[in-house]
This record gives sequence, C-alpha cells and structure tokens, in this order.
Amino acid sequence: MALPVLTHDMSDQEIDAIVEKATTASGFLKAISHEGRLMILCHLVSGEKSVTELEELVSARQAAVSQQLSRLRLEGLVIPRRDGKTIYYRLADDRPKRVLDVVYELFCKDAD
Repeated sequence: MALPVLTHDMSDQEIDAIVEKATTASGFLKAISHEGRLMILCHLVSGEKSVTELEELVSARQAAVSQQLSRLRLEGLVIPRRDGKTIYYRLADDRPKRVLDVVYELFCKDAD
C-alpha cells in the first residue's frame, strides 16, 4: 500500500478530506501514546477483560485504569459491557490490534 502523494493542484475538497483523516488519525495516535492505555490495549487484544482484571494486569489503581479506559472509549477504541456490577471492555474494532502488531514488530520482537 502506497501513501498518497500530496500535490499543489489538489482541490479544496481533497485537502479537506485529508485534513479530516489526519485529525482522526492524530486522535487515535494520541489515545494510544500513553503507556497505560497502550498496555490496556495490549491486554484487550486477547479478548474482553473486566476493569478488575485490567487493574491487576497493568498493576494500577481502579481510578487510573478507569481514566485510561474513558479516554480509549472517547476515541472509539474500546466498548464497555455491563454485567451486574462488573464492567467489561473489549476492542471496538481491529485498528488497535493492527497498530499493536506494527509496534510489536518495531519495538518488542526479539532480534534473531
């Protein structure tokens, strides 16, 4: 997949569409740029987790995890589900997993 080439002869509508997509991408990248949110997403790649499970997995207090989940929810990256008093979260779509695959490849995978 090739990146689009931006040229001086693009129409205002084309430029506006690119700016809109850049704004969306920027929000997504800002949401995953915090290490706590990134770790939450890493854990959610394997499936739905309760807030309590996420607290244990990321070794953080409930207030901190809830704050990070709120930001991820605001950006449309996670979806909550309530079951009684327990709230579970899952990835909203495959975008976080696709980005995390690249992050893993670039920063985490052991060099052989």
